[in-house]
Amino acid sequence: MTPLQTLFILVCYFGLLILISWLTSRNSDSTSFYTGNKKSPWYVVAFGMIGASLSGVTFLSVPGWVASTHFGYMQTVLGYMLGYIVIALVLLPLYYKMNLTSIYTYLEQRFGHLTYKTGAGYFLISRIIGASFRLFLVASVLHLAIFEPFGWPYWATVALTILLIFTYTAKNGIKTVVYTDALQTFFLLAAVTLTILFIVKDLDWTWAETFTNLKNDPNTQVFHFKGNGNNVFWKQFLGGAFIALAMTGLDQDMMQKNLSISNVKGAQRNIYAQMALFLVVNIVFLSLGALLYQYVDIKGIVGIEKSDELFGAVALQNASPLVGVFFIIGLVAAAYSSADSALTALTTSFCVDFLGFERNKPTNTKTRRWVHISFAVILFFTILIFNEVNNDSVISNLFKAAGFTYGPLLGLFAFGILTKRYFLDKHVLVITLLSIIVTALYYFKLPEWVEGFKPGFEVIIVNGLITFALLWLDSILFKKEIINIHDRKKPTTDKESI
Repeated sequence: MTPLQTLFILVCYFGLLILISWLTSRNSDSTSFYTGNKKSPWYVVAFGMIGASLSGVTFLSVPGWVASTHFGYMQTVLGYMLGYIVIALVLLPLYYKMNLTSIYTYLEQRFGHLTYKTGAGYFLISRIIGASFRLFLVASVLHLAIFEPFGWPYWATVALTILLIFTYTAKNGIKTVVYTDALQTFFLLAAVTLTILFIVKDLDWTWAETFTNLKNDPNTQVFHFKGNGNNVFWKQFLGGAFIALAMTGLDQDMMQKNLSISNVKGAQRNIYAQMALFLVVNIVFLSLGALLYQYVDIKGIVGIEKSDELFGAVALQNASPLVGVFFIIGLVAAAYSSADSALTALTTSFCVDFLGFERNKPTNTKTRRWVHISFAVILFFTILIFNEVNNDSVISNLFKAAGFTYGPLLGLFAFGILTKRYFLDKHVLVITLLSIIVTALYYFKLPEWVEGFKPGFEVIIVNGLITFALLWLDSILFKKEIINIHDRKKPTTDKESI
């Protein structure tokens, strides 16, 4: 496939996304950007969230990960299922009961203004990091496949990548994203399916032989119970549960789509449907990874230096043109299905949480658009920074960063929901920063102190627990001051809960 042909495919694809944006713009008002007018069909949201959850990182990294972790990632996916159940039964009813647009408004009502701003701030940091990692990976592939042959510099490819997202999300936000994500999920899954069909056909295997080869492949081992490495079951499973809880249930990006559904029952159906789809899709992705390694081994394909390059090397250089077409579209779809909603959620959070929209500035479209532009620029420069410093597996870096920035959110929400206690609102930033520092010591220093120990996805649990413990300690050490503050605010406050 020539760069010109790939560019033509990309133009057609984005033309389709812009068409969807135009169709969804009808009957829109000032709330469409934030809530989708509470009219999003739950089944469309559920299907689209698969693409948003997987992202371009999963699209490229998970198949390549099979050689080093086998099917051990399924231990994390099983943990996700537990996290999704908690989201459906605990968090969604709370959010709908409080009629939230930004989920971090809960922290203000529960603890105070500074806690609210701190929680929202950690989301902004977390989502900027996550979205930038995803777009960095895709921009690199697009640059090599399309724009570098035309003499474009890397920064121009990144700029175009973000500009296209801005084009179809600027007006209608989440109302458009719900439908574009569903379309992009379809293309993502089509790319994986076609690649599997190509491999099976090219190797002249029957489906029975394919399943047998997968079953006998040592890379398809799922459970790892022995040792103290980062692939052991308890780390993967518990880490997966809390990653899902934090990166979906406490994430404005993911919850904004759920909250665009008209009622809590529909939102819960969406979560349950997403659980089933997510389980099946990850089995397919990991199976693709095992088949890719078998394929390159049988065909004697060499020159693949990084695991992230495995899928692209087969789809673009060795498969049929049709597979290459869907690989490019699937890769772009995988990244954009998470990046477009991330840009929308960043804008929503900043406008609602920091500018006070829907409270004292309900309909300032011009300001919202400038915020949208500003976050697009921030993503642009962050991606360029990652291009200079990245030297590790992208998916590993993503979850590592998320463990440090979502952990305080996990601790704050857990303390608010599981206890009736309060802490001093003015101490929240110090507490959460201290938690991150202690977690960093756990991650970087404990392997030096304990032979054979390797931290994994459980880092988000450690961070959340440390935050929770520090909040509890603060509630004890400053009990009298807390009681005085809440007595002034609420004379009937139950002092024993403080």
